[in-house]
Amino acid sequence: MTEVVQAGLWGLVAGSALLLGAVAGYGLRVPQKVIATVMAFGAGVLLSAVSFELVGEAYEQGGLTPAAAGTLAGAVAYTAGNMWLARRGARHRKRSGHRQDRAQPSEGQRSGSGLALAFGALLDGVPESAVIGVSLLDGGAVSLVTVAAVFISNVPEGLSSSAGMKKAGRGKAYVFGVWGAIAAASTLSAVLGYTVVGGFSPAVIAAVTAVAAGAILAMVADTMIPEAFEDAHLAIGLVTVSGFLVSFALSHT
Repeated sequence: MTEVVQAGLWGLVAGSALLLGAVAGYGLRVPQKVIATVMAFGAGVLLSAVSFELVGEAYEQGGLTPAAAGTLAGAVAYTAGNMWLARRGARHRKRSGHRQDRAQPSEGQRSGSGLALAFGALLDGVPESAVIGVSLLDGGAVSLVTVAAVFISNVPEGLSSSAGMKKAGRGKAYVFGVWGAIAAASTLSAVLGYTVVGGFSPAVIAAVTAVAAGAILAMVADTMIPEAFEDAHLAIGLVTVSGFLVSFALSHT
């Protein structure tokens, strides 16, 4: 099996978790505390993966300057895109809709918000998948820790967001169409991460890895943590630390 095909398959595996979460969020009545718990665990997993797998790897490959500059650039790019989408109705795209003042708007409430939600999901998912493809450049083997981290974090993302979409009045075709498209985009992003970035120098590869890390970190802080900690039980911090430690353990085995 060629490495390009491997990159696509691993990207598809990670992206398919969004569909799994969407099925649960749309088809089941999941208690808000369960959603918050799973979201907090996923946030902890991603925080650890960003720290030890992405920023750490970028530092080892290119040094402090590419790692720091890339991380900041990724955060800036994500924040700019997120602000643009927020003004078009995608601010609460990962919210489950249990609080009316922080719920996703329906198309009737905000024309064009459905498309903005779809673009928001794409903005959140592409950096995660791209680094899966980039990880294959280091010795020809995918970083299973990165794949596991993205997969674990994608389940609560799809769960919470699809629950919010359902409460906003969006139908099955829209919900599963969005997450199916994002799963396909995850596959393509992983392939492009391997094929396009592979031709660059180690310093550029380090910077690209750091850009993805910055975007993921900004996404966790802006969308996952607020949903996880809002109206959640007091043990939510412990759950986040548990997710962090699981990812940390995987990266050191």
